[in-house]
Amino acid sequence: MIKKIILPILLGSSIASASEVVFYSTQANPLKEADAMRNDVLINFDGEVKFLPQEAGPFFSRIEAESRAGSVTLGVLGALHGQFPQIQDSLDSIDDVLGSVPEIKSNKTMSELGKLGSQNQKYIPWMQATYIMAANKKALPYLPAGADVNALTYDELAVWAANLKEATGDAKLGFPAGEKGLMHRFLQGYLYPSFTHSVVTDFRGDDAKAMWAWFRDLWQDVNPRSTAYSLMQEPLLTEEVWVAFDHTARLKDAFDQRPDDFIAFPAPSAKAGRGFMPVIAGLAIPAGTPDRAASVELIKYLSQPEVQVKTLKATGFYPIANVELPADLPANVRIAGKAISMQANAADALPSMLPVGLGDMSGQFSKAYKDTFQQIVLRNADIDQILDRQAMVLKTIMVSANAPCWAPDKPSDGVCPVN
Repeated sequence: MIKKIILPILLGSSIASASEVVFYSTQANPLKEADAMRNDVLINFDGEVKFLPQEAGPFFSRIEAESRAGSVTLGVLGALHGQFPQIQDSLDSIDDVLGSVPEIKSNKTMSELGKLGSQNQKYIPWMQATYIMAANKKALPYLPAGADVNALTYDELAVWAANLKEATGDAKLGFPAGEKGLMHRFLQGYLYPSFTHSVVTDFRGDDAKAMWAWFRDLWQDVNPRSTAYSLMQEPLLTEEVWVAFDHTARLKDAFDQRPDDFIAFPAPSAKAGRGFMPVIAGLAIPAGTPDRAASVELIKYLSQPEVQVKTLKATGFYPIANVELPADLPANVRIAGKAISMQANAADALPSMLPVGLGDMSGQFSKAYKDTFQQIVLRNADIDQILDRQAMVLKTIMVSANAPCWAPDKPSDGVCPVN
């Protein structure tokens, strides 16, 4: 069979030949990424594939229109985890496909998310981005005795921060708590899940109260300039901080400019697990697709470790499969990639998804966490009073958005409760 990529002339066209798979995706939409998908990633697929990246609005509209009409032309759907619930009823159950991609199935944490709270597999995890920790190698001698930097606990992080401050005279742990920093993602995706196994439901429970007390104590050994940091790569490079948390894209320059000086490592864990916030894209098959066998073959192809590495080069998203990254990748990709894989594949991995179903209230949702942090940690306000007040804010947001729970909170029948 001749291997070729069908380049779309009319992106809105729904015409597909009997032998091709229409790969419809909200991901790899920029022209450069789309070209790399066609010319580098999909080029060796043993079949014909038409890659059609699309903005979210038209993406959903076409899927829903084809489903209602009972005339489906699409073969494989690529989208973010939070986008799939909107089209969940239009997706085929693909438990059989998961069984045919052992490299992906072995990552049980990610695979479970692909069920979207149902009993059946609805998408196959495809690629991921996330937030991790970074450290100057100068900080490693001050780790607590017996601590493994790749399997750290939050209590060990606190001891490490105290050791660094005592040894250097300066607080060397830093967080992106500035106006444009992503501190709210640390709270939503890392602290809350690790300490409470929740983000919304147990926002003001006893575990949450203990967590905030712990974090306020830790802040005594955090660099006070953290409230001005937006991107942690900058204070890492100036060595104002030696240990930091941030999104992989915001650590990139430190790893690229001084690859021999820095390491990346997974986020710490607490009593509920190793909370982390993956940005996951998945692959699904629409119910009624014209050639399901060909769609399955494309998903199997995209799940191969070597193809996942090509996808990383094309999109900047990291593999789901536990792969050995080649040496010719940029330093930031190699350094971060190892930590991302360890974090996602850890035995105690506890993913906390980006908020789902909040619509234009996402900003208010994040503000509630930032306000809680500012009041409790920075202003030393009463923990119980602040949590009670902010819980009411969260409840109003959830009810107004009519938003159900998302992982790690248990699925809800209707609006996600705030206890």
